[in-house]
Amino acid sequence: MALVAALEADLRALSAEARRRYPAVKDGAEHAILKLRSSSSASDLSSNEDILRIFLMACGVRNTKLSVIGLSCLQKLISHDAVEPSSLKEILYTLKDHSEMAEENIQLKTLQTILIIFQSRLHPETEDNMVLGLSICLRLLDNNRLPSVYNTAAATFRQAVALIFDQVVSAESLPMPKFGSSSQTARTGSVTGDLSQNISNSEPLEKDVISGRLTTRDTLSDTGKLGLRLLEDLTASAAGGSAAWLHVTSLPRTFSLELIEFVLSNYISVFKILLPYEQVLRHQICSLLMTSLRTSSELEGEMVEPYFRRLVLRSVAHIIRLYSSSLITECEVFLSMLVKATFLDLPLWHRILVLEILRGFCVEARTLRILFQNFDMHPKNTNVVESMVKALARVVSSIQFQETSEESLAAVAGMFSSKAKGIEWILDNDASSAAVLVASEAHAITLAIEGLLGVVFTVATLTDEAVDVGELESPRYEHHPSSDYTGKTSQLCISMVDSLWLTILDAFSLILSRSQGEAIVLEILKGYQAFTQACGVLHSVEPLNSFLASLCKFTIVLPTDAERKSLVQSPVSKRSEVQVDQKDVIVLTPKNVQALRTLFNIAHRLHNVLGPSWVLVLETLAALDRAIHSPHATTQEVATAAPKLTREPSRQYADFSILSSLNSQLFESSALMHVSAVKSLLSALHMLSHQSMTETSGSVSSASSKQIGSISFSVDRMISILVNNLHRVEPLWDQVVGHFLELAEHSNQNLRNMALDALDQSICAVLGSEQFGEDPPRSRDATLDVESKSTELKSVECAVLSSLRLLYFSAQKADIRVGSLKILLHVLERCGEKLYYSWPGILEMLRSVADASEKDVATLGFQSLRVIMSDGLPTLPEDCLHVCIDVTGAYSAQKTDLNISLTAIGLLWTLTDFVAKGLHHGSLVEKGSESNSVDPTPPQTNGEDKEKDTISNFNKPDDDSRIQVVNHEKLLFLVFSLIQKLVDDERPEVRNSAVRTFFQILGSHGNKLSKSMWEDCLWNYIFPMLDGASHKAATSSKDEWQGKEIGTRGGKAVHMLIHHSRNTAQKQWDETFVLVLGGIARLFRSYFPLLESLPNFWSGWESLLAFVKNSIFNGSKEVSLAAINCLQTAVVSHCVKGNLQLRYLNSVMDVYELVFQKSSSYTGDTATKVKQEILHGLGELYVQSQKMFDDKMYMQLLGIVDLAIKQAIISSENFEAEFGHVPPVLRHVLEILPSLGPPEHLSSMWLILLREFLHYLPRVDSALPNEEGSEVSEHKADGSSDKTIPTTRITSNMFAEKLIPALVELLLQAPAVEKYILFPEVIQNLRRCMMTRRDNPDGSLWKVAAEGFNRLIVEDVKICSVGGDSDLKISKTARIRIWKEIGDVYEIFLVGYCGRALSSSSLPAAALKANETLEMALLNGLGDIILKSTVDAPREVLERLVSTLDRCASRTCSLPVETVELMPAHCSRFSLTCLQKLFSLSSSETENWHSTRAEVSRISIITLMERCEFILSRFLIDENNLGNRPIPTARREEIIFALQELDLLTIHPEVASVLPLQPHMKTILREDNRDTRTHLLVLFPSLCEIVLSRETRVRELVQVLLRAVATELGLEKVSLSS
Repeated sequence: MALVAALEADLRALSAEARRRYPAVKDGAEHAILKLRSSSSASDLSSNEDILRIFLMACGVRNTKLSVIGLSCLQKLISHDAVEPSSLKEILYTLKDHSEMAEENIQLKTLQTILIIFQSRLHPETEDNMVLGLSICLRLLDNNRLPSVYNTAAATFRQAVALIFDQVVSAESLPMPKFGSSSQTARTGSVTGDLSQNISNSEPLEKDVISGRLTTRDTLSDTGKLGLRLLEDLTASAAGGSAAWLHVTSLPRTFSLELIEFVLSNYISVFKILLPYEQVLRHQICSLLMTSLRTSSELEGEMVEPYFRRLVLRSVAHIIRLYSSSLITECEVFLSMLVKATFLDLPLWHRILVLEILRGFCVEARTLRILFQNFDMHPKNTNVVESMVKALARVVSSIQFQETSEESLAAVAGMFSSKAKGIEWILDNDASSAAVLVASEAHAITLAIEGLLGVVFTVATLTDEAVDVGELESPRYEHHPSSDYTGKTSQLCISMVDSLWLTILDAFSLILSRSQGEAIVLEILKGYQAFTQACGVLHSVEPLNSFLASLCKFTIVLPTDAERKSLVQSPVSKRSEVQVDQKDVIVLTPKNVQALRTLFNIAHRLHNVLGPSWVLVLETLAALDRAIHSPHATTQEVATAAPKLTREPSRQYADFSILSSLNSQLFESSALMHVSAVKSLLSALHMLSHQSMTETSGSVSSASSKQIGSISFSVDRMISILVNNLHRVEPLWDQVVGHFLELAEHSNQNLRNMALDALDQSICAVLGSEQFGEDPPRSRDATLDVESKSTELKSVECAVLSSLRLLYFSAQKADIRVGSLKILLHVLERCGEKLYYSWPGILEMLRSVADASEKDVATLGFQSLRVIMSDGLPTLPEDCLHVCIDVTGAYSAQKTDLNISLTAIGLLWTLTDFVAKGLHHGSLVEKGSESNSVDPTPPQTNGEDKEKDTISNFNKPDDDSRIQVVNHEKLLFLVFSLIQKLVDDERPEVRNSAVRTFFQILGSHGNKLSKSMWEDCLWNYIFPMLDGASHKAATSSKDEWQGKEIGTRGGKAVHMLIHHSRNTAQKQWDETFVLVLGGIARLFRSYFPLLESLPNFWSGWESLLAFVKNSIFNGSKEVSLAAINCLQTAVVSHCVKGNLQLRYLNSVMDVYELVFQKSSSYTGDTATKVKQEILHGLGELYVQSQKMFDDKMYMQLLGIVDLAIKQAIISSENFEAEFGHVPPVLRHVLEILPSLGPPEHLSSMWLILLREFLHYLPRVDSALPNEEGSEVSEHKADGSSDKTIPTTRITSNMFAEKLIPALVELLLQAPAVEKYILFPEVIQNLRRCMMTRRDNPDGSLWKVAAEGFNRLIVEDVKICSVGGDSDLKISKTARIRIWKEIGDVYEIFLVGYCGRALSSSSLPAAALKANETLEMALLNGLGDIILKSTVDAPREVLERLVSTLDRCASRTCSLPVETVELMPAHCSRFSLTCLQKLFSLSSSETENWHSTRAEVSRISIITLMERCEFILSRFLIDENNLGNRPIPTARREEIIFALQELDLLTIHPEVASVLPLQPHMKTILREDNRDTRTHLLVLFPSLCEIVLSRETRVRELVQVLLRAVATELGLEKVSLSS
C-alpha cells in the first residue's frame, strides 16, 4: 500500500540522517523497516508500537531534520488512523516540546499535527488532552513573533474551536443545520433582493422548540462540558480577564470576540436547547457586549479599535437576530443602545457600523416581524422598531441640514447605481479628506434609506402572506367594509402601518424630491408602490391617500421659468432653432416617468379599493394625457453628477408610447373590477369632466387646452371602460351616455363633436359585443331561458338606440342631426346584422329624412338605407319589409340628389332579390298542380317546410302563421308599382334606371313567378310601359336642349356640352324606348316558352309586331335596331331548341320581307343600317332554325337576299368607285352567304342557291388568244346559261371578288349530285373571271378566280382519288364535259395568260412575286396532283393537258435568240417549271403507280423526248449562228437543266416500251433489266452532236450522259488481259 511505501522511504531517510550521531535512532529505524514489511494495513500499523516509537524517538532527540521527518511520519500515521488513542498523550507532550523549539518549520509542522489530531479519531475527549492540545496553539499564538506562525496558530485554533463545537452538536444529538452562517447580512443588487434572501431563511429550529418537538435541557455530556469551559474562557478573555481553564493569562480580546461571534452565528441549536450555554450567553456574553457598547471612547485606557467595535456590533446583531425571543430584556437594551448610537457624537465609522446593523434588521422580514411582535406590540416593552425607523429617518433627513448636501446626494445616487449594477462603490485613491467625509456621510444615508426600504418591503411581504393564508382579502375582489381582520399577521401588518407610515413617507418624499439618479429613484418608487399597495390591501385609508398624494406630486411637474429656458436651449430637445411657446412646454424627467409607472402599478393592483381616491389619480392621468398629446412635450434628463437615466431623442417617443400604453391598459383592466368599483371610477371621470365643462362654457377660443384635454381624457376613458365591460353594460350605460348627451348640448363645437364621436363608439361597441352575436329568437317554441335572454337583449338594444333617436329628434342644431345620422350609419355598417327589436324606429328615422331639404342629411340617410339593403335584409323582421320598400321608393322619387335616386332604384332590385326567395314555394305548388289557374293563396301542404327553410332567417317571433306566399307577391308588385311610376319620371337617368331594374328583376326571378303573375306583368306593366315609352318618343319635343350653365365668358353664358345623341327630349325618350325593347328581348330569350303558353299571348305578339313595324319605318335608328333585335332574340333563342311554333318564325320573316319590299319609300342611313341588321339576323335565324325551313320559306329567304342585293346594286352603283370597298349591305350578304347552304331535306335548293349567285359574276364575251397570236371565239358550254342571266349586273368586280371564294366553298359543301351538275357552270364562270387578266392584269378578280379554280379542282381530285364519290353514278358524257371544261381552262389560261410579259402598270415586287406564286400553284395542281392521281379523264384530255405543259415549256427554246434576251426572268422560270413537270410525269420514282399514272407517263415521255431533242438541236444551231457572242442566260440555263434532269431520269419499263427503238434492242435491254434509262439511247445522236459545244458545262454534262449510254449498252471500259 502507498502508506507503507511512504513510511519505508521516510524510515530509510531517518536511518541515513541518524547514521553517525544517533546510532540508536538508526537501529530503531532499521528495525522498524523490518516490522513495517510485515504490516499490510493501518490496523497492523496501529498495533505495532515499534513503528510509532521510532518516530517519537526521532522527535525526542530535538534535531531539526530528524524532527521534521518524525513529525511528517506522525501526521501520516494519524491521518490514516494508524495510531491507537492511548498514544495521544505521549504525542501531545512530544508536540508541546517541539512548540518550544525556535525553528519556524518545526513550529508550523507542530501546528499542522495538532490540527490533524483534532480532525482525526484522536480528537481529545478528556479535559487534560483538550487543554494540552489547545494550549500548544495558544502558546505559539502568544509567544511567537513570526507572522506565518502567528497566522497559522490563529487559524489552527479557530478550526479547533469549530471542530470542538461540532463534536458538542454531535455528542448532544442536536440538529445539524446551521443558520446565519454568514457573519453579516449579504448585500445584493437591491433591497428587495436582500429581503427575498432573508425571507427564505425561515426558523424551523425555533418553531421546533416552541412546538415541543425539541425540549431544552440542562445536563451536558463530557464533550458538552468541554465546549462550555472553552466558551467561558473565551468570554473571560474577551472581557480582558485570563483563561483559567486553558491556563492562559491573556488572549487578544479581538481574537476571543471573533471566536465568540463565530460560535453565536453558527451553533444556534447549542444555545437554544442547552440551558448552561444559554446561561453563559445571557449572563456573561450579553454582559460583555453591553459593557463594550456603553464604552464610547476608551476601554481601560486603551483606544477602542474599529475592528473590535465591528465585532461587538456583529455579535450584538447575531444575538438580536437569533436569540431575541429568549433574551427579551437584553435585546431591548441592545436595540435601545443601537438606536441611541445613531445620533450620539460618535465617530462616523461607528455610526455607519450601527446603521449597517439596523439596516440588516430592517431587510430581514423574519427578524423585523419578531422584533415588532416582541416589543412594539407588547404593551410592557419599548417600541423598538418604531424607534429604529425614526432613527433611520432622522439620518435621512439630516441631509438637508448638511453643507455638502448636494454632493452627498450625488454620492448616494452613485452608490445605489453601483449596487444596481453589481459593482462595489469605491472612492478614488487620491480622494481628498472632504471627499472621504462626503462619501462616508453618503454611506450612512444610503444605509438608512435601505433600512427604510427594508421596512416597507417587509410590510408588503407580510401583507401578501396574510392574503395567502386568508387573513386578508385580495384587492382583486370586492371590498366588504364589514370585514373584521382578526388574523395574527393582519393585525401585525396594520399595527406596523399605523405606527410607521408617517415617518417613512416624510423620509421617502424628501429623498425623492432631492434625488435624480435612476437607481435610487427606482428603489424609492418601489417602496412607494409596495407600501401603498399594502395600505390598500389593509384598507388603511389615511396612509393610502397620503402616499398616493405624495406620489402624484412627482409624476408631472410644470417647469419653472428657468427650467423652460434651459429646455429651449437644451441640445437634447433639438429645437434651438424653433421658437416654441414656453408656456406649453411640458417636461417629463426620468423621475416623472418612473413615478407614473409606479402610479399605474398601484392603480392596477388597487382598482377595487381606491374609491374616492380615483379623483386624484385621474387628475394626474389627465395631465399625462395632455403631455403625451402635446406638440411641445418631451422627456429630458436633469443635469446632475449622479448616474441617471439616459434619454436619447429616440427614447423620448418610446417613453411616451409606453406611458400611453400603460394609461390605456389601466382602464382596459376595468373588466376585472367589481361593478361598484367601475361606477366609482366613472363617477370620478364624470366629476373631472364636469369640472372642466363649467370652466369651458364659452366659445372655442375661450376654452383652454387643459380643460378640453381633461374632458377628452374623461370621455375617452369612459369609452374604454364601456368597451371593456360589455358583458355587464346595462348598469353602466345610463351613467356613461348621460354624460355624452350632456356634452352634445354644450355650446362649444369641439365638445359637441367629441360627444358625437363618443356616442358613436359606445353604441357600436355595445351592439358589436358577443352578447349580440347570436341570432335573436324567431320561434314561438323558444324556452323560458331564451325568452329571458331575449328580454334582456331587447332591453339593452332599445336602451342603446333610444339614446340615438332621442338625440336626433331633440337636436336644435343641424350638426347634431347630421352627427346622429352618421352614428346610425356606422351602427348599421358594423352591427346591422345583430339588430332586431329596433328596426321600426330606425326605418321611421330614415323615412323622416328622405324629403329633407339639406343635401347632407338626405345623403347620410340614404347611406344608411344602402347598408340595410346590402347587409341587413336577412335580419329585418318580415313585417318591416313593406316599410323598407316604401322608404326606398321615397329616396328614389326625391329630387334633392339625382345619384341618390339612381342608387335607390338599384336597391329596389336588391330588395326584390330578397323578396323573391319567398316566391319559390308558389312556383313549386303551381308546377305540381299543372294547372293554368293560380290560386292567390296557395295551399300550405307540400310547401310548409320549404317555406320555413326559406324565410327562417328573417322571420319575426310569433309571426310564422302570418307568413304566406301572397305576402311576397304583394311585396313584389309593390316594387313594380314604384318602378312604373319612376318610368314616367321627367329625369331620363331615373326612368332609364327604372326600366333596366324592372327587366333585370323579371329576368332574374321570372322562373319563380306563376302564370297569373306573368299575365299581370305583361298586361299591367310590360305592354303599358312599352306603349307609354312609344307614345312619349313619338310626341316629345325635338327642340335642342341647352346644357347647364357653368359660367360666363365675355359677358355670355357658357353651357355644359350635351352629346348630339341626347340633346332633345325625343332622343332621350328614344333611349328609354330602346331600353324597354331590350328588356322585352331579354325576357323573350329567357321565358318565351312560358310566355307562349299564356292565354292571349298571340295577340300580345301581334301588338309587339305592330310596334316593331312602326318603329322600323317611323322611329330613329336606335329604336329600329332595338325593335329588330327584340324580334330576333325571341325567335333565335328558342328555335334551336325546337320549342318554337312556326307561326312566330313566319311572322318575323314577313316583317323582314316587308322592309325590303318597301325599299322605294324606305331609304336613307337608317334604312341601310336596318337592312344590314336584318341580313345579319336573317343569317343567324337560318343557322339556328334551318331544320324548320321548307321549300317555300327557303325561297322566301333567297328572295329577301336577292332583293337586298338588287337594291344595293341599284342604289350603290358608284359606291365601290368612291369608297374603294363593297357596300355595307352587300358586305352583310357576303357574311351570311357561307351559312345559307340548304339542309339535307332541301338538297334540291343547292342548284337554285348557287345559280342565283353565279348570275352576279361578270361575263367575258371577247375572243381568246391562242399560242400563235390568232383569236378564236369562246364557245358556249351551256346554251341555257344565257337565259338565266339577270338584267341587273355589277359594273365593278369587287363584289365578284368577295363572292367567288364563298361560292367555291359552298360548291365543295354541296351534295355530290348537285355539285357535279353545277361543276361545268361554275368552271365556265371561273374561266371568264380568269380571262380578265388580259384586260386588267393588275386586278384581283382573275387571281381570286384562279385560286378558287385551283382549290376546287384539287379538292375534288383528292376526294375522287380516295374514293369519296365512288358510289356516285355519273354519266360518261357528264364526266367528259367536266374534263373538257377543265382542259379548256388550263389550256386557255396557262398558254394564253401565264408566263407571259403582259402589259400592266408597274407593280411592286411583292405583287409580282404573288402572281408568280399563283401561276406555280396552278402548275403544281396540274402536274403534281391531277395528272398523278387516279382520275377518270379521257386519253384525249390527258394528251391535251400534257400538251399544255409542253407548249408552256417551249417558250424559251421556241423564241429567237434576240427575243430571248428581252424575255423577263419569271417567264423563263415558268417555262423551266413546265419542263420540270414533264420530267416528273415521265419518271418512275413514285410510290403510287397505277393505270392513269402509266398512261400519263407514256404520253409525257414521247412529248419529253421530242422537246429535249428540239432543245439540243436548237442550242447547237443558235451557238453556231452567234459565233463568238455568248448564248443568252435563259437558253444556257434551259439546256443545262435538261441535261441534268436527263441524267437523273429513270423510267418505268412500261413507259420504255413506247420509245422508238429497234425491237431487238428493247428485248436485250429488258432481259438485262437495263431499260430504266432507255431514253438516253433515243437521244444518243443529238448528244453526239452537242458534244462539240463551246460551253464547258454543257460538254461536261454530255460526257456524263454518254458514259451513262455506254453503261446501258454494256460497253464499260475493260482490261485486255481479262
